[in-house]
Amino acid sequence: MKSDIVIIGGGPAGLAAAEASRKNGVDDILILERDSRLGGILNQCIHNGFGLHTFREELTGPEYAARYIEKAEVLNIPFMLNTMVTDLKSNTDGTKTVTAMNKDRGIFNIEAKAVILAMGCRERSRGAMNTPGFRPAGIYSAGTAQLYVNIEGRMPGKKAVIMGSGDIGLIMARRMTLEGADVKCVAEIMPYSGGLKRNIVQCLDDFGIPLLLSHTVIDIKGTKRVEGVTIAKVDDEMKPVAGTEQFIECDTLLLSCGLIPENELTRKLGAAIDPKTNGPYVDECLETDNKGVFACGNVLHVHDIVDHVSEEAEHAGRNAAEYIKNGSCEKASGKGIVESSKKNVFRPGEKDDKITCICCPKGCEMTVGYDSDGNVTVSGNSCPNGNKYAVQELTSPVRTVTSTVRITGGVYDTVSVKTREPVPKDKMHECILALKDIEVKVPVHVGDVIIKNAAGTGIDIVASGNATAV
Repeated sequence: MKSDIVIIGGGPAGLAAAEASRKNGVDDILILERDSRLGGILNQCIHNGFGLHTFREELTGPEYAARYIEKAEVLNIPFMLNTMVTDLKSNTDGTKTVTAMNKDRGIFNIEAKAVILAMGCRERSRGAMNTPGFRPAGIYSAGTAQLYVNIEGRMPGKKAVIMGSGDIGLIMARRMTLEGADVKCVAEIMPYSGGLKRNIVQCLDDFGIPLLLSHTVIDIKGTKRVEGVTIAKVDDEMKPVAGTEQFIECDTLLLSCGLIPENELTRKLGAAIDPKTNGPYVDECLETDNKGVFACGNVLHVHDIVDHVSEEAEHAGRNAAEYIKNGSCEKASGKGIVESSKKNVFRPGEKDDKITCICCPKGCEMTVGYDSDGNVTVSGNSCPNGNKYAVQELTSPVRTVTSTVRITGGVYDTVSVKTREPVPKDKMHECILALKDIEVKVPVHVGDVIIKNAAGTGIDIVASGNATAV
């Protein structure tokens, strides 16, 4: 089996790279995806906030993925699902051998002229953090909990502590709260949050969930099931400070302590790895030190937002196409790696006249007040959206609600939904409750109305993902 370009990974990076390669003149492209559908991690990221740069509108993860899947279908780009790549080798003639396996073909080889690595990343495990205590049930990575709640429709627990303030952990604090869990706190070992400031505002502050900076879990109680955790403040050397210990009763501990690029295949290939990013070294064309092998997305370095992943992947796809046509890519024309946005550092103790904008990941910190006529005044915003948001937040704050509903006759148990427009903050729980007993028959398409006039808001809840029959 042969292909000009093999793309390993059918998530946002792989899909964007495939589109760019096809549009730049390469017809023989093959995407290999280990999951049962394209879209990668976006399928379980049902929250909004995606697509502000790429599509100039705010989408949920499934909606963002659907846009790129549709592009791949229009361009007739072939892909294999449920296919695991097990090995990658470089041959003496410059070609690459990709070894993969699935239930239909067994183990098979693909000879490729070029390969684009788009395997994404994985969560840091508890073992990597050396957390003491037994290994009882109730300890999950935040991403696993997200899979349970958003894809399988089941809750991991009722009382939760979240260790680490990465974006997935912050988002799961809100998600579990809306689904009825009691999230006790988020403990972060660093003196600042590891997530975007906008997520602290809309996932913690909105629900009164404490963020304990310079704190970590030092003990886990329970043998069969988590019964509680002991957290303590840490000093500048990350060591627990005696006398600051506090026990928190809970049945669930979620770990949100960082992501690691998936580079086992990259190492098998023999490509050099940057110890700072845990991704391969690349030049301005995103080509590794192994000629004809390109890398993009979270396999290269962990990004804050998916829009940057797509932009970077398009660059890799263009250069891979140029490599196929000319035997090399033009280094001088390369845009280089797209740097992820700098994280916004959370600073506790801010004054009441400070508002953090949640319109985009930049998270502008604005100063608000009132003039002599009682009109809201805003400063510190970098775009008009900030001014609009501040006025809305002071007068009648609103949020987009995202959740899931159960489906019958589908491949999966649930499909993601959202309010078509933001609803008043005090109506969020009512919208979630309105979905509790809803069951929808397949097929379901993005935009289908699930509930009209949810919670009396005048706003419909619509599907934000697609669901097909078994």
